Amino acid sequence: MTTFPEPALPATSMGSAVACLRMTGFLVASLIATLISASLNGLHINSAPFRRWYYRLLCRIVGLRVIARGVRATERPHLVVSNHISYFDIVAIGSQVAGDFIAKADIAKWPVFGIMAKAGRSVFIDRSRSATSEARDQIQERLDDGDTLIMFPESTSGDGNIMKPFKSALFTVAERQVTDKAVRSQMIAVQPVSIAYTRLNGLPLGVGWRPFVAWYGDMEMTSHLWFLSKLGELTVEITFHPPVSRADFPNRKALAAHCDLVVRREMANLLAGRSLVSLTAA
Repeated sequence: MTTFPEPALPATSMGSAVACLRMTGFLVASLIATLISASLNGLHINSAPFRRWYYRLLCRIVGLRVIARGVRATERPHLVVSNHISYFDIVAIGSQVAGDFIAKADIAKWPVFGIMAKAGRSVFIDRSRSATSEARDQIQERLDDGDTLIMFPESTSGDGNIMKPFKSALFTVAERQVTDKAVRSQMIAVQPVSIAYTRLNGLPLGVGWRPFVAWYGDMEMTSHLWFLSKLGELTVEITFHPPVSRADFPNRKALAAHCDLVVRREMANLLAGRSLVSLTAA
């Protein structure tokens, strides 16, 4: 990894003292939340509502203002699919949706964040055949339990300006059948979600600054998080689109293409400040 190339901070930045307080609060809150979440999981108590509360607390600590639009899906289980820009996506979406993230296997090996992800009941996907089979079993178990799963189908993060194509192979999750008391079997609902970072301290975040807010490529996480902690209040906007299912499309690729299109269009609208979707209460 390369060290994050920190640009000159805007005049409205908060400085190193505030950044130190934010990062300390982030680590302390995260370690405590990890212990609580792990304990709830060990007692077989659903920790998703607690984790949603924790992510909302984290938004306050790190200076993340979340604006939500649209209506969240109420079907159980359901799959949330979103574009991916930063590790803050997890905090922002997690503050709005009580669910479990589907993550790349290497995240499980990260210091601190890997432990947090495990305690957060993340499903880790590996390309090896044996690991994929294990992940498939975990996903099926979560779906049968009625859990909400959250996935980033780009399989990597973008620069905040342009969204990468959704990988249709990851939508095999949407082809899963789940058992229901009233219905013998059904395909899960899929809710596309658009996310964009639009403002810094109330001012529009321009095309040149978005890549510095995004975390992508080989950026080193610690220096990037330190940089973001000095910026002030960062506004992230999230739009929840109408849910669909695999049954609505001729194949998995068509479902992926639909989700890609609606998410991509709304991301552009959010960045341009012209979203037509109504605001919703958090």
